Amino acid sequence: MFTLNKKDKTLLLVVACLTLFAPFILNPFPTGSAMAQFNAGYPDLMQRFVIFGIFAIGFNILFGLTGYLSFGHAAFLGAGSYSAVWMFKLVGMNVIPAILLSVIVAGLFALLIGFVSLRRSGIYFSILTLAFAQMSFNLAYSVLTPITNGETGLQLTLDDPRVLGVSATADGSIPVTSLFGLEMRSTFEMVVGPWAFQFNAGYYLCALILLAAFYLSIRIFRSPFGLMLKAVKSNQQRMNYTGLNTRPYTLAAFVISGMYAGLAGGLMASMDPLAGAERMQWTASGEVVLMTILGGAGTLIGPVLGAGFIKYFENIFSKINDNVLHSWFSFMPDGIEDAMVFIVHPFIGKGWHLTLGILFMLVVIFLPGGLVEGGQKLRGWIQGRKAKKDGPSGKTEPAE
Repeated sequence: MFTLNKKDKTLLLVVACLTLFAPFILNPFPTGSAMAQFNAGYPDLMQRFVIFGIFAIGFNILFGLTGYLSFGHAAFLGAGSYSAVWMFKLVGMNVIPAILLSVIVAGLFALLIGFVSLRRSGIYFSILTLAFAQMSFNLAYSVLTPITNGETGLQLTLDDPRVLGVSATADGSIPVTSLFGLEMRSTFEMVVGPWAFQFNAGYYLCALILLAAFYLSIRIFRSPFGLMLKAVKSNQQRMNYTGLNTRPYTLAAFVISGMYAGLAGGLMASMDPLAGAERMQWTASGEVVLMTILGGAGTLIGPVLGAGFIKYFENIFSKINDNVLHSWFSFMPDGIEDAMVFIVHPFIGKGWHLTLGILFMLVVIFLPGGLVEGGQKLRGWIQGRKAKKDGPSGKTEPAE
């Protein structure tokens, strides 16, 4: 299938099952139950899972293969978002042209930044990309206000001159983004007993694009080009001594990675037609670094797992407040209940970053390969237990 080996086929099928059946997987608890607050199967959050998964997959092509750590990838995310919103304002509400423009603009922007930044390596490369990202943020926030609308952000209005669409619907509202007439916000809800599952058109568009992006990353990892990038990471200086110019390879990886970020930015704007300068801030670049390292840099599925893990914490774990904690510990005596709430309070709600930071440190210390390494160790432990339980058969092969 698609010229992939057995291992890669299995990995692609796993990602396909996780994304296509996400409305079921992310809603394990009945609606209205005490644990329902941990459900994550609603459209907005599922879209964020796959969009930031695409962002992390692209970043992993640069960082995981070449070892070049960029702190400026949020610039391409923001450029993609602004491009998509302008396409909606000037052309029409179909998401395909907007997404294509986002990828092209982000690729050209990455070519410019990469051409300059890749003249240096190591920490100097990282600082250069960070500087470019911060310059982009400040330009979008203040200098390029006619294009970006400054701190307010770029939004759709009723005065937008769409050449292939209407500026306002029959009821006087702003049109919504669509795929050849299928609205991205269109959602079908299926109720099965106490469970409610939501199937959103925008999410499934993002999921299909994620699968395509994941398949492309597999092909890049297994290609001669990918092997060359791994060689750059292993020992670039030795390759230079052989007379091989590695800059075209690293620049190509940087541009491809930037195009992935632009694709993610275009999808964000397609799901919610709004672009703001905060998407270019250094914190957004740091977030994708955390996603990749937490999931497993240099692995295929690791960035997707890391993106889902962090976005789950950000959107679900951060909503736990003192009232929820009191309901959890209500079976305890009042004094002990208050003490438990006092102890747990700094780690939830607004303090979710503290919990995430602790988990990140534990992963880096005990699982340098990220969540993927953790899964591999768990599988090895289970297989070892099973082999120990079965024991040696004691049988020998008959001599011929």
